[in-house]
Amino acid sequence: MFHFFNKKKFLVDYLDGFIDIHNHILPGIDDGAKTVDESIALIRSFSEFGVKHFIATPHIMSNYYPNTRETIGASLTELKNALLQNGLKDVSVEASAEHMIDDNFESLLENEGIMPLKKDYLLVEMSYLQPPINFEEAIIKTASKRFFPILAHPERYGFLHHRKKRYQEYKDNGIQFQMNLLSLSEYYGKEVPKVAVELLEKGLIDFVASDVHNMSQLNALKKLTLSKKMIEQLLPLINNTIQTFY
Repeated sequence: MFHFFNKKKFLVDYLDGFIDIHNHILPGIDDGAKTVDESIALIRSFSEFGVKHFIATPHIMSNYYPNTRETIGASLTELKNALLQNGLKDVSVEASAEHMIDDNFESLLENEGIMPLKKDYLLVEMSYLQPPINFEEAIIKTASKRFFPILAHPERYGFLHHRKKRYQEYKDNGIQFQMNLLSLSEYYGKEVPKVAVELLEKGLIDFVASDVHNMSQLNALKKLTLSKKMIEQLLPLINNTIQTFY
């Protein structure tokens, strides 16, 4: 009887004009798009639901993806040239990075090797299995350099699922949280959406983003449906992301 009112809604229908602040669309420098053609395909697919503004965030991870301003800048230039060649003049792409807090992170901070998002925000991540030994010191040093740390996808760190008090401790220490939109599905497993919803309901999430690496993930995002209540919880975060980084 009330099926019409309970009908779930496609999340992407609410992303028109969104700026995606965490993605891996730059070609050939991490585990995201492998070629510029893949980058263009992803961007065209994003454009279908109104997302045309991106801050690309390739990994800076010393043991796996030792990217630098130079490697990221070269990949960005290649992509921007391809956008013009493909007539995608209404698409804007800037470059930042997703910084792994590892044994090289503090050196990058000291030597200005980091790549912040707009307005001095710094996107950081850590291992899914355990926190880095230098996590607290790294966050303190990040703040001392006048950057605001944003922890990427806090809902995905398995070791925190059984230590949930740490989330509030992180927030109390000035860390902001960016949730992956796909975390509201079971794309990353059954536990992740439970934690994502809990963080949302506690008001701990500050920003949202796609964290898209490939077309499979983007197609999953296109199929994601949510309740009206969940959409209403997300809209302020979508708007906050736009207002902060557009």
